[in-house]
Amino acid sequence: MESGMILGFLGGLGGSEMIMIALFVLLFFGAKKIPELMRGLGQGINEFKNATKDVKENIEKSMEDPK
Repeated sequence: MESGMILGFLGGLGGSEMIMIALFVLLFFGAKKIPELMRGLGQGINEFKNATKDVKENIEKSMEDPK
C-alpha cells in the first residue's frame, strides 16, 4: 500500500513511457551508477519516513500533555 502511495504519480504512464524513461536513465547515468542511485533514493525515502514519524509523534505527544 505504501509503495503504491509513493509511486502513485506513475499511474498515468503506460508501458512504452516506462520503457522510454528506463532507457533514458540507463543512457544518462550508465548501468554502474543505477544501483547507487536507487540505494540513495531508498535511503532518502527512509529518512523522510522517519522524519514524518517523529513529527507525528511530537504532535500527538503535545496534544496529550495539558499545559
